[in-house]
Amino acid sequence: MIAHLLPSAVAVEEAHGEEGADAPLYPQEAACVARAVDKRRREFTAVRHCARRAMERLGVPAQPVVPGERGAPHWPSGLTGSMTHCAGYCAAALVRDDDLASVGIDAEVHGPLPEGVLPSVSLPQEAERIGRLGRDRPEVHWDRLLFSAKESVYKAWFPLTGKWLDFMEADIELFPDPGEVTRGGFRAELLVPGPRVGGRTVGCFEGRWTVGRGLVATAVAVPHA
Repeated sequence: MIAHLLPSAVAVEEAHGEEGADAPLYPQEAACVARAVDKRRREFTAVRHCARRAMERLGVPAQPVVPGERGAPHWPSGLTGSMTHCAGYCAAALVRDDDLASVGIDAEVHGPLPEGVLPSVSLPQEAERIGRLGRDRPEVHWDRLLFSAKESVYKAWFPLTGKWLDFMEADIELFPDPGEVTRGGFRAELLVPGPRVGGRTVGCFEGRWTVGRGLVATAVAVPHA
């Protein structure tokens, strides 16, 4: 789902169903979910199993991944990345921090957002645009796709800033690839001062999306220049 949304330098590992849910945890990871319900513990374990496989692909010894500030994963030195999980699916994307400044990924079950959620996560112009897309291409739940894109943007933003980014602080425009319905790109215009990357201020993030296998997935890669 996600590997083809990101540059080739990014190592992406995915798991479906219960794959990896019974993998061993490091003690410091196990302590993070000692009081969690079984579902949360199994998701936590499976996505870290993906992360360790991605580390190995990059030639980095498997290491623990513990949540840091606001739950963001704390990666081994020299790496940056992102993780996501939803019902029946999880993934981790890692890259050497010399190759990219930041990565954000998200996956969601491909269905409409619950009633009343869209106004709380979208700007009026975003809602108007996805309304038009929905009329033209009803096969895609554009509201869910917008939500996922906002999650990917936040996951790419936070490691660069250490700050919260509200749903209303990025204006995202989604667009399908020419002649395609199930894949495309998006542009996220930051409505607050952007992070400094490679001596420049980043004012927008570019991303990719895809729909398939009952899921919607989005990804953002932030280059150094």
